[in-house]
Amino acid sequence: MCTTCGCGHAETQIDGRPVAEDGLPWRRVVARPGALGAVHAPGMAPSRIVEVERDILAKNDEHAAANRRWFAQRGMFVLNLVSSPGSGKTTLLVRTLGALAGRVHAAVIEGDQQTSRDAERIRATGAPAIQINTGKGCHLDAKMVGRALPGLPGRDGVLFIENVGNLVCPAAFDLGEAHKVVILSVTEGEDKPLKYPDMFAAADLMIVNKIDLAPYVSFDAAAAVEFARRVRPGLPALAVSATTGEGLDAWIDWVRRGVEAAKARASATAIA
Repeated sequence: MCTTCGCGHAETQIDGRPVAEDGLPWRRVVARPGALGAVHAPGMAPSRIVEVERDILAKNDEHAAANRRWFAQRGMFVLNLVSSPGSGKTTLLVRTLGALAGRVHAAVIEGDQQTSRDAERIRATGAPAIQINTGKGCHLDAKMVGRALPGLPGRDGVLFIENVGNLVCPAAFDLGEAHKVVILSVTEGEDKPLKYPDMFAAADLMIVNKIDLAPYVSFDAAAAVEFARRVRPGLPALAVSATTGEGLDAWIDWVRRGVEAAKARASATAIA
């Protein structure tokens, strides 16, 4: 059980195969929904709550560091895609994989509570995809991702990790990625960055998706960017439509530059 949100990971599956319970003591802690801060654990002193929360995040960071070394050795550019449910992450991924096909090696780790529907959509593009089902868990953690890595092609390119739809808990968990990319659709409120500041503060890029629907909804794109930059000054923002492809070139260019930089760093390390 995650101490920052109370979700249980005992039902985690990777490509449909159950992952054995590891018996970690914090699985018995009942946490309050919400971002980092005081965990609701009846009878537990506040100092102990903070200690338990630090323990789980410290352990996660150890696994994230191991993942990051694995990615670096292979020259992989890794992106953690985060958003609320229904923002269009999977549709954006399908479009992106199509645009990268034949030019950049790409793979996907799909995070979802149930079903493999998104992974099936990804595999239909020809890209390899590994499905992680978290059961009641509301986010991926670094250990889950680490367990999925042996199933990935061991080569340079880009790895997209599509996190569980949630703007709270994924902000706290480093997966070993190069960047978190937060996706906000025009069908949501432009004040999401103020309501969920931890996520936008943790991101290195914001994508405003579904701009093809802008004429039909009340969404102030300029305000959304302004609010995001209040919590993450200078946060780059791209406007795209995953459905029509509008604005996709800028996103693809951003990904390709990251891939080239990761490959160059791996080459330089190998030479040294």
